[in-house]
Amino acid sequence: MIWIILGVVVVIALWVGMTYNGLTRLRNKVKTNWAQIDVVLKRRADLIPNLVETVKGYAKHEKETLDDVIKARNTYVSASLPEDQMKASGELTQALNKLMMLSEAYPDLKANTNFIQLQNELRETEDKITFARQFYNDSVYAYQNKIEMFPSNIIAGLFGFKPFVFFQVDEADKKAPEVKF
Repeated sequence: MIWIILGVVVVIALWVGMTYNGLTRLRNKVKTNWAQIDVVLKRRADLIPNLVETVKGYAKHEKETLDDVIKARNTYVSASLPEDQMKASGELTQALNKLMMLSEAYPDLKANTNFIQLQNELRETEDKITFARQFYNDSVYAYQNKIEMFPSNIIAGLFGFKPFVFFQVDEADKKAPEVKF
């Protein structure tokens, strides 16, 4: 009888350990994928001062748009929590869309090789951001399922595993930018 009780205890201990390790692995994957987003968003933020300086020479009376871009960039750079960074990233995307639309009103800017190069780098970075967001959301999805589904939710609750926030697109970012001529 003691062997049966000991066997059940060992099986339960193994299950708890494996479940805990699985939850930890998924949580770490979410954190790693967030770090990838952070790296790419930082790259985008680093490109912005060069882009703004290039535009300044051609669009001197577009100060408000340029100021909005710099303000949005600074808000992103100063954000420390992932939720704040997500919000700031959306604001930065909106400001960058306005900045890119300026090139339509300034043909000389549109033809500037430095602007074209920066625009291409920014486009590539935006593509990387899109992929990084997808990987992050996929890992959040797997982690959320694990901490919410029975029986692993018991272990998640006992050891304090907390949910993560999905990286969602703001409603304003879902609309295509309006180009005015």
